Amino acid sequence: MLTAQRKQLILDRLKSEGQVSVAILSREWEVSEDTVRRDLRDLAEEGLAQRVHGGALPASPAVGPYEKRESLSADVKGRLGKIGAGLVRPGQLVAIDGGTSNLQLVRSFPADLACTVVTHSPLIAAELRHHARVEILLIGGRIFRHSQVAVGSETAEAIGRLKTDIFFLGATGLRPDTGATTGDWEEAAVKRAFCRGAAETVLLVSPEKWGAASAYQIVPASELTTLVVDGATDDEALAPYLALGLAVVRA
Repeated sequence: MLTAQRKQLILDRLKSEGQVSVAILSREWEVSEDTVRRDLRDLAEEGLAQRVHGGALPASPAVGPYEKRESLSADVKGRLGKIGAGLVRPGQLVAIDGGTSNLQLVRSFPADLACTVVTHSPLIAAELRHHARVEILLIGGRIFRHSQVAVGSETAEAIGRLKTDIFFLGATGLRPDTGATTGDWEEAAVKRAFCRGAAETVLLVSPEKWGAASAYQIVPASELTTLVVDGATDDEALAPYLALGLAVVRA
């Protein structure tokens, strides 16, 4: 079997089964495990798979350039944002991560909403500039251009001193086994600090994030509180999260 054929079969299996095993593919194809690992390494370098111990998981399309991510599942993100905005109560201290889904969230805020928003995203802060009754706290740091958010140890330290009512997390992938993940180590640390200081953590899950994984775990799935999902999401996909006690809201 040619290398290109093996790689395509790996991608097909990632799509149909959600994971591949080096040992299983080696036995099925009667090739060495090193050969399979090389194929997985090549696919990972191309951004088509996420390597894990013993195999690989689907890579998330949500790790692409910000401008391209804005167009991914745009209609669904708009619906998710409207549902997410309905979870915010007047007077709350609301933490909002960066990301294209959360940009739709703040665009859906009622014009008369009165709350305090803390964010490390200049884009989120700017989007709220016309909401006269929203107090905006912008956390500074080094700007990670890929996500247009502040990162770094001082950013995480400042966030760690906050106790918020609700946090809207941004992630590039969600799986029951890997939890919520993202593609940058520093960004994961900042997101984790937000999660640990929030009474509730909400994730707006657009279709490209389901079953996908990136290199760095933010938190296990059990540390999330609520998933806001597309109304067409399969019940089977939601079952593991319901078993963990998470609330699921369909858009």
